Amino acid sequence: MPAPASRVRRDLQGLRAIAVLAVVATHLTGWPRGGFVGVDVFFVLSGFLVTGILLSDLENEGTLRLGAFFARRVKRLLPAALAVLAAVVGAAFMIFSPVRAESILFDALSAVGLVSNWHFGLAGRDYFAVSDVSPLQHFWSLSVEEQFSVAWPFLVLLAVATLPVAARRARPGRVAVGLLAGAVVVASGVAALLQTPADPSLAYFSTVTRAGELATGAVIAAAAPVLARIPAAARGSLAWIGVAVITAAFFFIDPGAPFPAPVAALPVLGAALVIGAGIGGDPRHRHLFVLTNPLAVTIGDLSYSLYLWHLPVIVFAGVLLAPGPAATAITVLAMLVLTVATYLGIEQPLHRAPWATRGPVEQPKPAAPTPSKPVPAERRSSALASRPAGYVPGKRYYPGSRSTSAVVPELAVATASAPRPPDGDERMPVPPASIDAGTAPPWAAWRARFAPRVAMAGATLAIGAGATALAVMLAYGAPTLPGLPAAVPAPVDVAAEAGDALSVLQGELAAASTATSWPELHPSLDEAQRASSSANRAHDCFTPGVPLDAGRCTWGSADAPRHLYLVGDSSAMAYAPAFAKLADDSGGAWRVTTVGMYGCRFTDVLVESRDPSVMAVCGQRKADVAAMVGASPADLLVVSNAFTLGRSVDGRDLDAGELVSAIASEVTGWAPAGHTVYLAPPPHGVDLGRCVSPLTGPSSCLAGIDDVWMQMQTATEAHAALTGDLAISALPFSCWQGVCPAFAGHTPVRYDDTHITPAFAERLAPILRGALAERGLY
Repeated sequence: MPAPASRVRRDLQGLRAIAVLAVVATHLTGWPRGGFVGVDVFFVLSGFLVTGILLSDLENEGTLRLGAFFARRVKRLLPAALAVLAAVVGAAFMIFSPVRAESILFDALSAVGLVSNWHFGLAGRDYFAVSDVSPLQHFWSLSVEEQFSVAWPFLVLLAVATLPVAARRARPGRVAVGLLAGAVVVASGVAALLQTPADPSLAYFSTVTRAGELATGAVIAAAAPVLARIPAAARGSLAWIGVAVITAAFFFIDPGAPFPAPVAALPVLGAALVIGAGIGGDPRHRHLFVLTNPLAVTIGDLSYSLYLWHLPVIVFAGVLLAPGPAATAITVLAMLVLTVATYLGIEQPLHRAPWATRGPVEQPKPAAPTPSKPVPAERRSSALASRPAGYVPGKRYYPGSRSTSAVVPELAVATASAPRPPDGDERMPVPPASIDAGTAPPWAAWRARFAPRVAMAGATLAIGAGATALAVMLAYGAPTLPGLPAAVPAPVDVAAEAGDALSVLQGELAAASTATSWPELHPSLDEAQRASSSANRAHDCFTPGVPLDAGRCTWGSADAPRHLYLVGDSSAMAYAPAFAKLADDSGGAWRVTTVGMYGCRFTDVLVESRDPSVMAVCGQRKADVAAMVGASPADLLVVSNAFTLGRSVDGRDLDAGELVSAIASEVTGWAPAGHTVYLAPPPHGVDLGRCVSPLTGPSSCLAGIDDVWMQMQTATEAHAALTGDLAISALPFSCWQGVCPAFAGHTPVRYDDTHITPAFAERLAPILRGALAERGLY
């Protein structure tokens, strides 16, 4: 006798659809600004579905079939994820610089190991950063879910271990699981409230702070029999309220606010209302048309593949396509092609493959905690008795046709385990329905069912690739590859006079701003990016947790009669090699001490930083530097801080004028009147991890001068004019006619989008010496 047809909860499919569309739209366009909380909706869904399957096993088997459970998870999630990871790593080595490609390879390995969230969280990665985004950063949510899915079955077993077997099949098992899930919700919520203000980056990615969201879904699954008794009218109202709450979260949650606690409770509550309200009702939920319409259900079907592909496509398109409406449309097209091809050709066929099943056909246990009305046996028998011989449920019958038992009809998924969410929810396998399972070899039936879909996936990929290439050509013209390295001037003699050094450097910047190919750089851009700030000899003088040591951070003769201090955040650290060389070349006239801390602006107000280790010690570091200068007074003080706006720790936004005044107030009295120099950092450049590629030329790395930089420089010059101090602009030695290239001659200018390389800094020594001498300060 065939297995009874199961029912699909269309509202859950629609819930997946709005969640994944919100995530994709936010990553692609920045609107809605809170769309990233779609991931929180997926967490609740996943906890509900996984727990529903476990409870079904407990009630039908008296225990958990862990082998079958984990086999289904592997078949369901791994093939498509591995395909995306392999494609992204391969494309990274073709498109990105080796440094960024190697970083993406490590991101992929962490995803395979299901520790992506810890990899990004412990590295202090800012999820909302717009530069240097990993195309695999979204795998963090899959890691959280799978860590939960690995641990949760064992916790459920422990929760019911003390119950007798008979009780496990009845209500006490649900009560035990519900109490366990409730405890996880409370503990995780407390952890999130404590962790979010202390370390927002780690709190965002942490399994500990997110487990409560998955456990919320588990509570709903455990309470399903109770929720099923809610009156139909009330269920409909609750579902619509849940949709409204989720929508409000998309538009009103601010990415800049602390997250996840407490505001993540909003999308979690909305998802819980929709999921709980749908238990026990008509799975079609026609009243909830915003979620149950055919388009929403179809997007829900595609949601896992869409989630896997959306961020890689967005990141790669950001490198290869100039920003604009055409780039957005092409990105969406490529995303759609890859999603459909992966769903048809990888996700569904391998998910439904007959391996890792019991026998030729595995009849699934109902995964839904939703009760359904049984069909009387006599009605089923009489209905089947009226069918012709060889009748197969779901197959159209033609009189006189030859019957076959090898046909696999399209059966729906059980109510509580509707198809895949983008964060990897469980879906029960669909068995072949036949009168005699023994006459239908599983692999033959599988091939008959999925071979056309694989062929359709190949056609989708081929046609879609052609359409995408055509769209690129229509929007941007035929692509051109960079040419061979162009001839460049010989390296500059850094010992030249200040005027000559600046003149030569400006000529190199001018040539770099129109270059069509990369010259041979020393060090190479790859070497500069790998070394980052570690190649800076003053690195430890600006590192939190490393005690200040004047002896280790001072260059030049200890007996030098004049003492220069360079202080500030990482902008000052980047300039340190220039001043160290200035001291070394002074003939014993100057000693230079370079001290500060990256991320810690030298202002008399504490400016917010996303790095909690910086926030904890910034105030003390400034006090220690002030004491150091007091103990060995400065003849000349050079201050350099980031030219970005900021916010004080009490939540007050600081404009350019306020920041400049705060810097001056902090260092007042550290040097004789008129002997303070405000040295501007270079304008922000393009993220080298994105713009340096074998497929692009140096023009991809050209940057302009942002408005905030100009505001900060104008305010600095105005303040210096009032106090008789000196403000040095970075534009003459970093940009040419408003264009800032990534290299000058044979020297890379920056190793990221902000900081100059030590090699370039040393080239600035004669230029800075000349600027100081011009004012009689050197």
